[in-house]
Amino acid sequence: MTCAACVARVERSLLRIEGVRAANISLATGVAHIELAPDRARPSLLVDAIERAGFGAAVQEPSSAPGAQHAGRSTDLEGRAALVAILLSAPLVLPMLAAPLGLNLMLPGIWQLLLSAPVQFVLGARFYRAGWRAARAASGNMDLLIALGSSAAWGLSAYALLTHDGEGDPHLYFEAASVVVAMVLLGKWLEGRARRGTANAVAALRALRPEHARVDVGGREITLPLTQVRVGDRVMVWPGERIAVDGHIDTGSSHIDESMLTGESRPIAKAPGDPVREGSVNGDGRLAIRVTAVGAGTVLSRLICLVEEAQAQKAPVQRLVDRVSAVFVPVVLVLAALSFVGWGLAEDNWASATIHAVAVLVIACPCALGLATPLAVVAGVGVAARHGVLIKDPCTLEVAPRVSVVAFDKTGTLTRGEPQLLACETAPGADRMTVLSLARVAQSASEHPLARAIRARPQASESAPADPAVSDLAWILLEANVLGGHGIVARVGKRSSPAGEVLRVVIGNASLMRQEGVEVSHFEEAADRHRAAGHTVSYLAAAVEAAKPVIAGRSAASKQAAIDPQTSNPSPALQSARAMLAYGDTPRPGAARAIAQLRALGIRSVIISGDHAAATEALARAVGCGETYAQVLPEGKSALIAQLRRQAPGHVVAMVGDGINDAPALAVSDLGIAMGSGADVAVHTSDITLLRSDPLLVPLALEIARRTKTRIRQNLFLALIFNIVGIPAAMAGLLDPMLAAAAMTMSSLTVVGNALLLSRWRPGSPEL
Repeated sequence: MTCAACVARVERSLLRIEGVRAANISLATGVAHIELAPDRARPSLLVDAIERAGFGAAVQEPSSAPGAQHAGRSTDLEGRAALVAILLSAPLVLPMLAAPLGLNLMLPGIWQLLLSAPVQFVLGARFYRAGWRAARAASGNMDLLIALGSSAAWGLSAYALLTHDGEGDPHLYFEAASVVVAMVLLGKWLEGRARRGTANAVAALRALRPEHARVDVGGREITLPLTQVRVGDRVMVWPGERIAVDGHIDTGSSHIDESMLTGESRPIAKAPGDPVREGSVNGDGRLAIRVTAVGAGTVLSRLICLVEEAQAQKAPVQRLVDRVSAVFVPVVLVLAALSFVGWGLAEDNWASATIHAVAVLVIACPCALGLATPLAVVAGVGVAARHGVLIKDPCTLEVAPRVSVVAFDKTGTLTRGEPQLLACETAPGADRMTVLSLARVAQSASEHPLARAIRARPQASESAPADPAVSDLAWILLEANVLGGHGIVARVGKRSSPAGEVLRVVIGNASLMRQEGVEVSHFEEAADRHRAAGHTVSYLAAAVEAAKPVIAGRSAASKQAAIDPQTSNPSPALQSARAMLAYGDTPRPGAARAIAQLRALGIRSVIISGDHAAATEALARAVGCGETYAQVLPEGKSALIAQLRRQAPGHVVAMVGDGINDAPALAVSDLGIAMGSGADVAVHTSDITLLRSDPLLVPLALEIARRTKTRIRQNLFLALIFNIVGIPAAMAGLLDPMLAAAAMTMSSLTVVGNALLLSRWRPGSPEL
């Protein structure tokens, strides 16, 4: 396809087939996405319809790049054809350049005919074939204009040469016809090379997919094609290798480079149980991965599919361009005819009138107009994917630049979504490091989020160096009883104690402390302060039990046995709490910067949370957001989005969330933005998916959308300005066909180059 008129013709041909509900074709990528009614239209019928419209097509295999190899071969052929056309046209143009210097290098007319004929009818045969197919389909396109214009110039020259009576030199325009064909071929070659550059995001993603995996079969590692790998297999990955499947680490630990998938610049530490994705690169450790998805089911495959669909769909402004293009070629033909008749009647020189009409046909080629929007969309969606932002469709690129309010969910979006141990305040005489070591050992039997927060606080992070006498290794968990909703009661032994010293350790909330008779009033002021900040508070108490031998080599099962400590040994007097522990959900590292960047873009930020007001306001202060809505139920979030939209005429509201409870608000907002690590339903109802849980991707996504929309406007202006200025100039006789061909080629290259600048954009780079 060469212009928007070609796209419109193929779409009309497809829509005539019974069962075809919709057809979207991208001029930039050459891919058609067709929506079919079930069991109504076979792929062979679709291919036949496209061939009847004058083009070739093939069904894209799920694992193949869409026409990448064919596109490469086609571009190489265009390059060779352009080179030969230029070499044959050069002897025809050189005399014109030498004439101002007083040199007469004009070739005899028969030589001009012999040099121009291969350019016109061999190298330019593509224009005749495509133009004939368009005319036969009662349509018009760029090829038809080029074929008509160059044929008119060549035919007029041949007629003048063959009917010349021998007196004087006939007026020949072989050079104009040849240069038009050569310039268009050169422009199509350069355009094809640049278009491949704008669509390199999908090619780069496809390059991440290994073809084989090393599978553990009965203790032996066997290299198998990915088509033979199944869910549940155990895949081995050596350091430096690219991971071929989605799965969870079974054994081993390493740092994984996921930069091409998520845009994350630093390798991520991974341990057993952590998820890994196809296409990422294993760093420094040997891994065994349990497969959860392979082939088309992986995150990478779904990402490639979604990016391709987004690039193939049309922005709303493109549909207007398509309607204009449908009538553009017929209008140009009428204008060329008027120019021909007007100049012929005015000067009584029909040869000169023909050349003016040829110039009108050549300058008006709608190639740039057809590429203006789809190339910018391809570049914008591609650069977004490269930075970890998945844009679902081009309509998003129309809405996102108009966003004036961004509503953030709190938990899991602006915060990490998991409680962290924020403070450990100890009673007089209690050693902080000993308290934390006891807490970590006692909580090793629990999977409660607060227990995980304590275990995640490594001893090396404490201010004082680790003392072996009070480190985690100094203790051993003997028994534990997890009390749901209250805390844990455990018996912890000291390894180095000759008498087998055993401590009864109680960690839990104030209710558990009251049940155990533990005094916590000395932490009242600190506890109130943390609760006011929205933190969760628990206490730790410990007392020595009667001496009992400690067996250092107890098995893991016996260490975590859940028994009732009340029935095992007499409970010692706990008296008062040794420490108060405060937990809170901490802001994500980029949250404050994201709010600041949105403010710089003139966008207002608000926080919506189901959490209580103290926690929500504390987060707002930490990230610099001045507007919060706390204790909002899931169904209330949708109503709140509507309320924000009504606050001012023209307000466009974006919602950022990650949970199931955010899905309704994401659906009703003008622009839904989901964290890729969140619930599937949130991702599916959103317009933009962030492939990593980084709030900084929100302003990045909006900035990319703004720049893409700017590129679309610039491209449409550049495409139209050449026609708005060029067509009247050609009709007025100010442009000859050679200059018209150069201007037409320049318009296409300008549009492609402008889109290519967007594909090379990086965060923080200035507007180009």
